[in-house]
Amino acid sequence: MNYMKKYLFVFILLINNVFINHVYAKNHTTEHQNEMKVAEQGNASAQFNLGVMYEKGRGVAQSYQEAVKWYRKAAEQGYVYAQYNLAGMYSNGDGVIQSYQEAVKWSRKAAEQGYVYAQFNLGVMYENGRGVVQSYQEAVKWYRKAAEQGNASAQFNLAGMYFKGEGIAQSYQEAVKWSRKAAEQGNASAQFKLGGMYENGRGVAQSYQEAVKWYRKAAEQGNASAQFNLAGMYFKGEGIAQSYQEAVKWSRKAAEQGNTTAQYSLGIMYSKGEGVVQSYQEAVKWYRKAAEQGNASAQHSLAGMYFNGIGVVQSYQEAVKWSRKAAEQGDAFAQKNLGMMYSNGEGVVQNYQEAEKWYRKAAEQGNASAQFNLGVMYSNGDAVVQNNTKAYMWVILAKYNDNAMSEKAIEFLDFLQKRMSSNQVINSQNMASICLNSSYKNCN
Repeated sequence: MNYMKKYLFVFILLINNVFINHVYAKNHTTEHQNEMKVAEQGNASAQFNLGVMYEKGRGVAQSYQEAVKWYRKAAEQGYVYAQYNLAGMYSNGDGVIQSYQEAVKWSRKAAEQGYVYAQFNLGVMYENGRGVVQSYQEAVKWYRKAAEQGNASAQFNLAGMYFKGEGIAQSYQEAVKWSRKAAEQGNASAQFKLGGMYENGRGVAQSYQEAVKWYRKAAEQGNASAQFNLAGMYFKGEGIAQSYQEAVKWSRKAAEQGNTTAQYSLGIMYSKGEGVVQSYQEAVKWYRKAAEQGNASAQHSLAGMYFNGIGVVQSYQEAVKWSRKAAEQGDAFAQKNLGMMYSNGEGVVQNYQEAEKWYRKAAEQGNASAQFNLGVMYSNGDAVVQNNTKAYMWVILAKYNDNAMSEKAIEFLDFLQKRMSSNQVINSQNMASICLNSSYKNCN
C-alpha cells in the first residue's frame, strides 16, 4: 500500500509539473500576444518588453534579430532600457553585425539620461578605446557619474584611475575613498584593493590588521588574489597570529582557482613541510601547475626538482626544458643554471658559446654565481677571447653581490693577480665600478 502511495504521489507531482509548465508557457504566449498588440501601436515599454521576450526566448522562439528590431523601435523613442540593451546587442554582435561604435552611440544615449549601467559601460569603452578614441579623461567622467549614483563597479574603476593617475591627478587618498565605497557594498575586487592599500600604507596609515580584514572579506567571496594575500599575512604573521596551516589553507583555495603565484607558494610549502606534511611529490605537482601556466619561478623550481631527482624521476633533459622556459622569461637563476648545464653538457650537448650566452644574461641581472662563472670563462678563454682584465672584473662583481662567495672569489682573484700587472688590476676595478653604476648596461 505504501508502495502504491509513493508512486501515486510521484505521478501526481509529474502531472502538476506538466500542468504548471503548460500554464507557464501559455501565460508567456499570451503575454507575447498582448505585448505585440500594444507594441505595434508604438508603445515603447511594450516594444522593449517584446525585445526582451525575443532575446530570452520567452513565449516565442528566441531570435536576436527580432529582439534588436523591437529594442531599436523603443530606443528610437528614447526608452532608456532599450537603448542600453541595444548597445549590448551591438557590443556582443547578437542579431546585428558587431559594432563597438554603435554600442558607444546607444550607451551614450542611455548614459545621458542618467542610466547608471550605461554610464559605467561608457566609461569602460573610453578607458579601453572600444568604439571611441581612448580617453582616460572621458572614462573618469563617466565612471564618476555612475560612482556618484552608488554603482560599485564604477566606484572601483574610478579608484583605479586615481591609483594610477590616469585621466586625473594621481591620489592614493581618493583611490582609498572610492575603493572603500565599493568595498562596503561587497565588491570583492575593491575589498582586495583596499586590503593592499592598508598593507602598503598607500593613502592610509599602514595597518596589517585592516589589510587582513579586507583581504578576508574578499577571500571569503572567492577572490583568488585576496586568498593568496591573506595566506601571505598568515605566513608572515602580519596583522594576525602566524600560522602556516592557515597559510596553506588560503594558498590552496587560490591555487585551486588557478592562481599561479599561490600554486608556486603551495609547492614551496610542501617542499619545506611548512603547514603540511612534507611531500616532494605534492611540491612537484603544484610547481608543475604553475609552470604550465608560465610562472617563471615555478618553472625554475620544477627544473631543480628534475635536476636533482627530488619528487620526480631525475632527468637533465626535463631540467633543461624547464630552465629554458624560465630563462627565456628573464629568470636570472634559471639563466645561470641553463648556462651551467650547457657548460657541463648535462641534458644538452656541451656548448660553451651557449653557456657564455646564458651566464652573461644572468650576470647582467646581478647574479653572483653567473658573474663568477663568466669570469672563469674569460680566464680560460672558453667561448670568449681570453681576457684576465674582464675575468677579474666579473669576479669582483660576484664578490660584491654575494658575501657567501667571498672566500672563493678572493682565492680566484689572487690567482688572476699573478697573471696581471698592477695597472690591469686597477683597470679591472674601474671597469667593475662603471659596470655596477650603469646597472650592468656598460660592462665592456
